[in-house]
Amino acid sequence: MQIEQNASLSSLNTFGVNARTRFLVTVESADELPTVLARPELAALPRMILGGGSNVLFVEDYPGVIVQLQSKGIEVIAEDDEAVLVRAQAGELWDHFVAKTIALGFSGLENLSLIPGQVGAAPIQNIGAYGVELAQCFHSLECLDLEYGTQFEMDAEACRFGYRDSWFKHQLAGRYLVTSLTVRLSRRSEWVLEYGELASRVAESRNGGINAALVREVVCDIRQEKLPNPEERGNAGSFFKNPIVSLEQALELREIHASLPFYETGGACKIPAAWLIEQCGWKGKRQGRVGIAEEHALVLVNLGGATGRELWSLAQEIIESVRSRFSIELEPEPRIPGINLPLRAPKE
Repeated sequence: MQIEQNASLSSLNTFGVNARTRFLVTVESADELPTVLARPELAALPRMILGGGSNVLFVEDYPGVIVQLQSKGIEVIAEDDEAVLVRAQAGELWDHFVAKTIALGFSGLENLSLIPGQVGAAPIQNIGAYGVELAQCFHSLECLDLEYGTQFEMDAEACRFGYRDSWFKHQLAGRYLVTSLTVRLSRRSEWVLEYGELASRVAESRNGGINAALVREVVCDIRQEKLPNPEERGNAGSFFKNPIVSLEQALELREIHASLPFYETGGACKIPAAWLIEQCGWKGKRQGRVGIAEEHALVLVNLGGATGRELWSLAQEIIESVRSRFSIELEPEPRIPGINLPLRAPKE
């Protein structure tokens, strides 16, 4: 356990912005936290859970306690002829977890390869990529109630997963710490290749058949081509969610913008945010120390020495451009402490 006062967060967020927190608490076991957080100097302060820092933008110093859990471990806890349950501790790197399950011969997570961050953050965001979301293979998670010190298990229904969303980002924000995640994976060869570029490149690369390792390899190649390395240009991957609108609104927009792409999903339509941003002329644009990546219009980048406020100011300009041209409100993916975002809570 380690407690640091007035701690720098610059190395703990992939944007690389300079911010500080009043206290930073780092533990290897969640069992330590109730006692630590009950200390007089910490008890009354606001709390925030921080994993790998790949889905957060700090626009100001944090006035409370930031908690980091660094627990490790991956194990198969149940299995039959068709499927297995694999549990990972919250402090494991997500991509290490994916690679481990593939090495063990299981499929289900390969499309989620190379997503940055830790296992504990995956259910909070309901991470997804290339046609797959965590919710599709989620079994359960264990979490700690930081207010009462109790630990318990939650199933998918309790987590109320939505598109890049869960109950942990709303009513449960800051109170519950995910300590482990259990996923249900397949022993069979089951692939999701709905994403056009992924399907074509897997077909080109296969030599006698498709396996999870091949799908992972192609996903990693695509991500590395489209997303800048945070160590070279600070970023948090996709900054905006793809907006979901009604079919009626999508068709009305297509009458005005003939090339507008959209995909029907659950009775509504998902529009690629990258396309909207590109149409507004933002891709590759720079403003001082911040900009939009040349590789992908969804990625805001710190070009060197930028503050979180500069990045958020750029994001607001992009939001206003898209709103003005398409009457669509873009919603940020990262958490932005100190900014009240009009997030829609997941459905009951």
